[in-house]
Amino acid sequence: MKKTIRRRGLLAAGAALAIAPVAARAQAKLAPPTIIKAGTLVMSINPTLPPLQFVDDKGQLQGMRVELANEICKRLGLTPEYIRTEFATMIPGLAARRWDMINTGIFFTEERSKLMYMVPYEQAAISFLAAKGNPLGLKTVEDLAGKKISVELGGIEERRTREVAKMAQDKGLKPITVMTFNNFAEAFQALRAGQSDAATSIDATAMFMQQRGDFTRAISGVFPQTACFAFANRTLADAVVGALNDLKKDGFYDKLLDQYGVLKMDGSTFAISGPGPT
Repeated sequence: MKKTIRRRGLLAAGAALAIAPVAARAQAKLAPPTIIKAGTLVMSINPTLPPLQFVDDKGQLQGMRVELANEICKRLGLTPEYIRTEFATMIPGLAARRWDMINTGIFFTEERSKLMYMVPYEQAAISFLAAKGNPLGLKTVEDLAGKKISVELGGIEERRTREVAKMAQDKGLKPITVMTFNNFAEAFQALRAGQSDAATSIDATAMFMQQRGDFTRAISGVFPQTACFAFANRTLADAVVGALNDLKKDGFYDKLLDQYGVLKMDGSTFAISGPGPT
């Protein structure tokens, strides 16, 4: 499913604003102040992770997470609007009501679940990409000792990379250098340019990059995690849960995730996970 995305200028922070002109096919089920803009669900996204969220050669947003969110909006009678921004801005921006929802596959943690209403919808693990052909012969996380690893700043991928670095340190292995970048595109470019020896991403993205011939997915399936949508408003979170459950019942959810090779959530229903803001 392709949705035309139209750039609407730049935010002060340099993030691009895009609106998907998807006609609302039902009466809007939510209104301000539950959402920040009448008739619209405003979402933050960092479109640097193909095939889940990326910009195609025509400048249009594509990917599983975009298609899923667009269908949720359709069920809620809302028009999707995307603000393209770096991950590090997303949680503060949600708290400041710059957007209604984080749609970038944010991983669940207990700490985050106390700041936002988190709705798990996808399972993912971490991979380490190597240069094409894996010339360094990376096979296990221990092989990363003494290497430079590039990763996006602020996400669970950085946290897990630092955990691997600590594991190497605790075992008395050569230190791992963690190189952080504003987004995954920059982290991948560092690997492509030989500035790093490996790059961290989620499994689906690593597989996509390997199939495209960019890199080799050297190490995969590390630190299985749950990816979520995140909200500041409980009413909105509950409405999205309802839409997801409808998409599960009619088969859209299963078909979409199977199409992209993404692991589905266990169980038959979706729900908010964690306590939410206090």
